[in-house]
Amino acid sequence: MVTEATRVDETTERGAPAELGAGLDAQLDAVVDLLAHGNVLALTGAGISTESGIPDYRGPDGKRRVTPMQFSEFVASSEARQRYWARSYVGWQRFNLARPNAGHEAVARLQRSGHLGPVITQNVDGLHQEAGAHEVTELHGALARVVCLTCGDRSSRWDLDERMRVSNPSFEVTSNEIRPDGDIALNDLDVLGFTVPLCLVCNHDTLKPDVVFFGESVPKPLVEHCFQLTEDADVLLVLGSSLKVMSGYRFVRRAAARGIPVVIITRGPTRGDAEASVQVDASLGPTLSALVSRLGA
Repeated sequence: MVTEATRVDETTERGAPAELGAGLDAQLDAVVDLLAHGNVLALTGAGISTESGIPDYRGPDGKRRVTPMQFSEFVASSEARQRYWARSYVGWQRFNLARPNAGHEAVARLQRSGHLGPVITQNVDGLHQEAGAHEVTELHGALARVVCLTCGDRSSRWDLDERMRVSNPSFEVTSNEIRPDGDIALNDLDVLGFTVPLCLVCNHDTLKPDVVFFGESVPKPLVEHCFQLTEDADVLLVLGSSLKVMSGYRFVRRAAARGIPVVIITRGPTRGDAEASVQVDASLGPTLSALVSRLGA
């Protein structure tokens, strides 16, 4: 007779930390079976970066914790851009300290072992690449880049950060807050004292992080590329996404429509649970580390 304690021991021996719980054995076995032959596409969301200290937009209950600046608001006025850059300047100081966690490392290891192929990430933090992942498509862009909405020039966020520091020598506002887009909350007086950076090419105040804001559309060629990646895959592995936003959920729908198995590993329910072949409600770091061990990656 297999007791609960025995099952926990078996899980530990097979590479899954005991804290995952014996109840995940069958689910992890099903995931291993689907990933064993490779040609797997990963779709990752904010949940994979929470263990790096970057909170997601939504909690396990799917409700949004913060409301980021909308694209229409950003482009509407210089005052809105001043508000964004003042907040982002402070928020970037902590956001930029985040480092890859066990989940990011596991994704890179699964790629190196051939169990995982390309990665579509909805995150803008660059942590997949820092962990060593390749073939990463940044669906929503990257905070490390800046684009001018007037002339289209692209530049480095680190360079811009230094320029903002020089232009705001007495701006000493600090914050312990961190958000998925690097933005934070500041009071109006702090914002009013901030000098907005200008584009070095056209001298307009229309610099924007090279990310897709809420209310902004992902470029169509990029969407088509991701659809093609989805259709070329044998399995779609969703990691750390509630799929509340159609931007990522559409690839789950496309996979399901094509008969491609969908595996979802995240905390809490998701919009795509009905399309999932396997749904694992668990923390990403320990769960992915367990999969790496089981697959010998």
